[in-house]
Amino acid sequence: MSDSSSEITAFRLGYRFEMRLAAAPQHRDWLNRTRSGFANRCLPMRIANQAGWVVLNDRPLRARWSGGADPSAVLVEPTGAPPHAATSHFGEGILTFLIPFLFRTAPGTSLLFRGPANMPKDAIAALEAVVETDWSVAAVSMNWKFTRADVWVEFARDEPICMVVPQDLGRLESLVPRIRNIDSEPELHKNFHLWSESCRSFNERLRNREPAAVRLGWQRYYFNGGAPHAGSDVIAGPGEHRTQLALAEFAEPAGPPGR
Repeated sequence: MSDSSSEITAFRLGYRFEMRLAAAPQHRDWLNRTRSGFANRCLPMRIANQAGWVVLNDRPLRARWSGGADPSAVLVEPTGAPPHAATSHFGEGILTFLIPFLFRTAPGTSLLFRGPANMPKDAIAALEAVVETDWSVAAVSMNWKFTRADVWVEFARDEPICMVVPQDLGRLESLVPRIRNIDSEPELHKNFHLWSESCRSFNERLRNREPAAVRLGWQRYYFNGGAPHAGSDVIAGPGEHRTQLALAEFAEPAGPPGR
């Protein structure tokens, strides 16, 4: 691969099952099913939904854990002819998906392999792993751990089974965490108080069914890149605030398959 710091490459490993890569979508079915879709108002959650790429399951399957530690305690029932990506390999109630790509990133960039953001499943939880993909030549797998025994868990075709998120571990280690009292920053303290009071007042007006508040439905300060502020309601400068992400899709090679 080139040494471009903006490049991420997924090399096909020739496994005979077809998983696809896609930029993670913003929408979640359960968000849309909330009353009047109110959960979709949470912009930080919607941005998290899109903050990476997803690996899509290649076929419907179901799996169940009997409660034991041996790999045989997880029964996997995929559809279609083998080979299958889903297997029981580690034991301890863990369902493993083989990922048919070897990822390569620029020096200093690792990848976090995790479950799709804000997409919970009953009776099973996604495990997470950080891989130094700027040098590793090992294949990766995505693992889910059952949280309850004797429950069938289903994964649909094209359901995201893994989310891939770039990580700068050097930058993470260089951060200097500290705790301070907010009154040590008078301007920040004042503006936080203005936001807190505005939120309290608006919620009270909603509870009292004041027509103007009911028509508005919710405050949009953060969504619009601002807040009730001593100087101006607009805080974020141009390019500092996003309401969605625009990740590029993985480009297929221009040559014949396998090149």
